[in-house]
Amino acid sequence: MGDQQEEGGLTMNNLLSEVQNTLDKFKLEDEGPGADYYSPYANLEKAAVLQEARCFHDPTAVRENPRKCCTVIAQLLHLTNTGQYLNSAEATEVFFGVTKLFMSDDASLRRMVYLFIKDVAETCDPDDVIIVTSSLTKDMTCDVDLYRANALRVLARIVDAAMLGAIERYVKQAVVDSSGQVSSAALVSATHLFERNPESAAIVKRWISETTEATSSPNEMVQFHAMQLLYQIKKHDRLGMQKLVTQFSQRNTLKSPLALVLLVRYTSKLLNDEVAEGRMTGTSFQNGSSFARSGYAFLEASLRHKTEMVVYEAAKSICALPNIEPQELSPAINVLQLYLSSPKPTVRFAAIKTISQVAIGHPRMVSKCNEDLEALIADANRSIATLAITTLLKTGSENSIDRLLKQISVFLSEIPDEYKITIVRSLQRLCLTYPAKHRVLVGFLSNFLREEGGFDFKRSIVNSIISLIKQVPETTESSLLHLCEFIEDCEFTMLSTQILHLLGDLGPTTQAPARYIRFIYNRVILENSAVRAAAVAALSKFAARCPSLRTSIMTLLKRSLDDEDDETRDRASVAVSVLKGAMDEFPYVAPDEDAEPEEEPVPDTPQAGDPAAFVLLQGLPMSFERLNRSIRAYVKAPTAMDSAEQLTFSALPIVEEYEEPESSAADEANGVGGDAALMAAVAGEKEEKKEVVDPAAAVYAIPELASLGRVFRSSAPTELSEEETEYVVRCVKHVMPEHIILQFIIQNTVEEQRLVNCTVAIEGDSECFEVAGEVAAESIKYGETVNAFTVVTRNLDAPLAPCNFECILRFGVIQVDPKSGEDESDPFDEEYPLEELELSTSDFMAKVASPDFRQAWEQVGNANEVLEKFALQFKKQDDAVAAVIDFLGMQPCDGTGNMKPGEGGKKPHMLHLSGVFVGGMEVLARAQVAAQGDASGVLLKIAVRSDDPTVSRMVADCIR
Repeated sequence: MGDQQEEGGLTMNNLLSEVQNTLDKFKLEDEGPGADYYSPYANLEKAAVLQEARCFHDPTAVRENPRKCCTVIAQLLHLTNTGQYLNSAEATEVFFGVTKLFMSDDASLRRMVYLFIKDVAETCDPDDVIIVTSSLTKDMTCDVDLYRANALRVLARIVDAAMLGAIERYVKQAVVDSSGQVSSAALVSATHLFERNPESAAIVKRWISETTEATSSPNEMVQFHAMQLLYQIKKHDRLGMQKLVTQFSQRNTLKSPLALVLLVRYTSKLLNDEVAEGRMTGTSFQNGSSFARSGYAFLEASLRHKTEMVVYEAAKSICALPNIEPQELSPAINVLQLYLSSPKPTVRFAAIKTISQVAIGHPRMVSKCNEDLEALIADANRSIATLAITTLLKTGSENSIDRLLKQISVFLSEIPDEYKITIVRSLQRLCLTYPAKHRVLVGFLSNFLREEGGFDFKRSIVNSIISLIKQVPETTESSLLHLCEFIEDCEFTMLSTQILHLLGDLGPTTQAPARYIRFIYNRVILENSAVRAAAVAALSKFAARCPSLRTSIMTLLKRSLDDEDDETRDRASVAVSVLKGAMDEFPYVAPDEDAEPEEEPVPDTPQAGDPAAFVLLQGLPMSFERLNRSIRAYVKAPTAMDSAEQLTFSALPIVEEYEEPESSAADEANGVGGDAALMAAVAGEKEEKKEVVDPAAAVYAIPELASLGRVFRSSAPTELSEEETEYVVRCVKHVMPEHIILQFIIQNTVEEQRLVNCTVAIEGDSECFEVAGEVAAESIKYGETVNAFTVVTRNLDAPLAPCNFECILRFGVIQVDPKSGEDESDPFDEEYPLEELELSTSDFMAKVASPDFRQAWEQVGNANEVLEKFALQFKKQDDAVAAVIDFLGMQPCDGTGNMKPGEGGKKPHMLHLSGVFVGGMEVLARAQVAAQGDASGVLLKIAVRSDDPTVSRMVADCIR
């Protein structure tokens, strides 16, 4: 033992000796040249650096020791860039010192001076910055190209439009200078000036002839910057841009690859605009307008350029053209196919990324690259290999699926989870394309559920399997069994509860529901409290939907009555109590064992009025989020808590939904494309939703208005004046069954005035509405926003029809002292005309989504259905869809509110809408929006259903 310790000690000593020797080799000798070296940025103090900066005022030090001045400037820049900013006085003092450094001819110091002026120009007083303009102008006209270029860049940072006019002649000369360095600096400076303000942009536009001349420069960077500036000047002139693109594409004068890339991009943008704005006269670009033909010919010719950068940009632009024909796409695909075998990884990646995106819309065109793509599966770059697999899954045939899965299985075990997620989504799309292969694909996915992997990867597989169950019903039973096997050894609580919830919904509807009971009950025995509670809920659904299983499930549920978790115990208690009552009231009668095979079997479903089916299977009529908002609105209403009315769902106030549209599975599939291989597939947790403020709270705060009852709905604010006017007025319409309260939000933007006794008088010719009273805003100081109210009574006997009201703001004006705020005059009356205010039928419709639109549509029936047909004057189909939703004021259901990308004009779009009309009446509408072939507009067919034919007619008449 002692020998071992001694040996260990010797080894440690040897190690320390080696380390010391190594340090000695790198140690600087005291008398060596680097012994006195220290970092000029170590332990900097602002006061010390400012003290050092006084050397700028010493002409001798500036001329003899420019390196010290450079170091001090570098230290000042280091301070400002690390958060130790100079105050205005310090910046001004240092700035004046730096201006004296122009007396030095040292090139390095001069460049540091330029850099410092640009950095502190924004913090110094503009009047101080102007002082250096003469020195910069002198440098701009000297013989040293380095000084001229840098002076131009600094001047572009500090001059305003007035000063730019004074030096315009010098900048124009620099644009066409023979020195490429000076010319590029002038062009880049002009680009920055163009973006600064409209006045400077107007001056830069006068340099178009010099900029065009710069495109002929032999310097490649000058051509590139000149093309950038020309685009900035002409980008809002479509005809000018077309002329520019046509001119340079036909002359063939651009030698710079970067400039040609810009020209390709500009051509692509113009071709996209041609299609988007409906100016294409033919079905393809080769048979379209003259510019479409010449633009496509230029892109195709660029495919034969000698530079890979230009060729790839042209191929990418052709592939991105909308509604492109396969024969027009073929040249670009051929070029990209050649790039797939390039020795450069960047070229291979760029090519396969573009091909992957093309495969979404043109899989047959990409299928000829399959051999090259299969070779890339073994590529050392995992991004390229992942894109190759996902592209093959988009273009592969049904016969090649088995072979692809064998290749993928080896590859998946070697890549990170984010790449696996991309491949899982591609497999999901492939299963939708070839449903007959669902067993193979679902089995392949389920195998990886049992392999090693993170939460995001496992969740993507589970979500894909669940999505396939919904879209390919044939996969239900096999998928459920795979998921059951997964939860036997699942370490993620969220996935276990999600699968148990799915089993409770779908398991009872399969041919053999009893086979899933064992898997679910195992979770009750072996898992944590959250999973146990989910398992008890799933067992309860099985018992509620399958009366034949109730006796055995009751036995299992009773074992959870003594569970240590409150949630699990409560769920089991409710289920046992409800099931016991259902079994007593509707006892299950087993079918006779001697029954003939041809006899129809007794359905294993709950009978009508079964309490277990009602309690355990029937969902809430609204989401928890809506229920929360509805109860909050109920409590805030006056006298709500003192009312003897029973609190039921029908008694709760209607709350509108403001949900963001969720992307469908197909949209997600289209979105993952090639870029998803480079990013995390699962986004982080969504930000918490902000609490929705009840807009009727302002009404309830006024006793006179609160006594009118509960507000049915409140509209979005309507602007009645421009934001730049003296008095900004907006209106919110609060709708009640018998009244409409108009809340006018008034803001005073006149500093010298205080408004008193403000009201908004409305006048309109309508039998349905009558003004009943006003609540004035007593005082509105400068900058304040105060509410005024006007009460309108609705005549219930008259038919509801849209009405426009003329609005006039009436108020008293008191002149005030802006400084002290004291009144300087007596009030005098004034009037201010406002925009017209419209009360339409859609104002009486609350946007409430139906949980199951198709079922609700059938329940309402067609007894009070109204059918109409309209010709709408919209050029685009998606604009017409948005307008129909706005006219009716209803909530889109089933994701029909948005059209899928690329779908516009190809086929009719079906729109499902639901809402609640004032009085609590549910209204449903189905609308078909179809683009007419002659491009004369959009055809709308609409059907409206409700329990009242009058309401159905009023809603249908909202289209105008």
